[in-house]
Amino acid sequence: MTLRFYDTASAEVRNFVPLVEGKASLYYCGATVQGMPHVGHIRSAIAFDQLTRWLTYRGLRVTVVRNVTDIDDKILAKSEASFAADFTPEPGEVVQEEWWALAYRYEQEFLKAYDTLGVSRPTYEPRATGHIPEMHALIQHLMDRGHAYPALDGSGDVYFDVRSWSKYGALTRQNIDDMQAAPDADPRGKRDPRDFALWKGSKDGEPATASWSSPWGAGRPGWHLECSAMVTKYLGTEFDIHGGGLDLRFPHHENELAQSQAAGHPFANFWMHNGMVTYQGEKMSKSIGNTISPAEMLELAPPRVVRYYLGQAHYRSILDYRPTSLQEAAAAVERIDGFLAKASARFGNDVSIVDGNFGSSTEAVRTFTEAMDDDLNVPRALAALHETVRAGNTALADGDDDAGRHAMYAVVMMTEVLGLNAVAGNDSGSGKEATALEVLVQAQLQARAAARAEKDWTASDAIRDTLAAAGVVVEDGPDGATWSLKRD
Repeated sequence: MTLRFYDTASAEVRNFVPLVEGKASLYYCGATVQGMPHVGHIRSAIAFDQLTRWLTYRGLRVTVVRNVTDIDDKILAKSEASFAADFTPEPGEVVQEEWWALAYRYEQEFLKAYDTLGVSRPTYEPRATGHIPEMHALIQHLMDRGHAYPALDGSGDVYFDVRSWSKYGALTRQNIDDMQAAPDADPRGKRDPRDFALWKGSKDGEPATASWSSPWGAGRPGWHLECSAMVTKYLGTEFDIHGGGLDLRFPHHENELAQSQAAGHPFANFWMHNGMVTYQGEKMSKSIGNTISPAEMLELAPPRVVRYYLGQAHYRSILDYRPTSLQEAAAAVERIDGFLAKASARFGNDVSIVDGNFGSSTEAVRTFTEAMDDDLNVPRALAALHETVRAGNTALADGDDDAGRHAMYAVVMMTEVLGLNAVAGNDSGSGKEATALEVLVQAQLQARAAARAEKDWTASDAIRDTLAAAGVVVEDGPDGATWSLKRD
């Protein structure tokens, strides 16, 4: 089956044909490092990590760029607030923190969250502040083509002239006259309130370190300009996929597209946007207290469980969080780990994926592959994964080693593609630890079975009680005893 993805620009699922045979280029919007990562940031990163892994599995060499916006009005405002005499820091905040130090500190928090949840590092992760010359060149190019102008009030701002570009609004299918004004600068300097800032002139009271010289006066880049300049440097004027959260479609991505194409760049062949995360059907909001952060999730569940939860829905759909969500995800991960522990105890741990088409003869793996090819349909892919786990457990119980080993390899392939193996080292219930636990518990169960055969009920009950005290639940059945870890 051909790879197919939904393209926001055309509003249809289209066949994905890389611009360069055998390669794929992906740019997705990273963090504006003004605070701690929220769950929407991490869901987006996991969605595009799954996409990267699948493109790689399908034999493409993928170049991934994820930017860092490390200069921004809110970053400056937070830094300024930290110098106020009455500033009372909340946990993690720093008194009298320079804007660049604040940005760097939060950038590290994002990297920590990405790494903890198995999000692969991108090929390049450029910072906005490191690409000022490229931004100057793009602004000048737009001015030369008649699509940008210096502020009418002499503030040093430079604006994109939205009415100079007839396709403005194409990405989100909006009429320009129905759009709200761009709130990024004083409208007195604009020809049209909807014109957006490419360059922001320095303002009184702003730190000198947050200002760069330019042909239009000292200042800093506008938010939308940064991405166009950076993606062009690392992926060229035309590339395969631009990604980001659904909330970035307008104005950010609409403005990126307009300024890039107005500069004569074809830009992205596909636009892919992931859906939002809600809390019991409502938009998350700190003001009403219905938020949960990645850090809070990681206090409630291991990293693999959190990743499973955040990556289980179709990337374009809303992901709704409920108090039981992580428990349900934990049960699903437990079933996968339980099978892999039993299988690896029997067959060993040599399950490295050496053939991208391994297991394609099985119906479940075919279903998994078709699902991922079809606009990254992770829910259907997970259904195939769990079907393989069920079949593998049946094979082990029946003594069918060939089928059991094949199922183990297939499950490892599927979990690797979904990134669930990438965080295995962070969980006590996976990898080598799971294998060791399986071997030790099975030894106890064998000793218990021998005691029961000798009708030594005291010894049998003692073994069961010892396992129970360690959180291991033993269930007797017609085919012998099975075990599982007690859920909280």
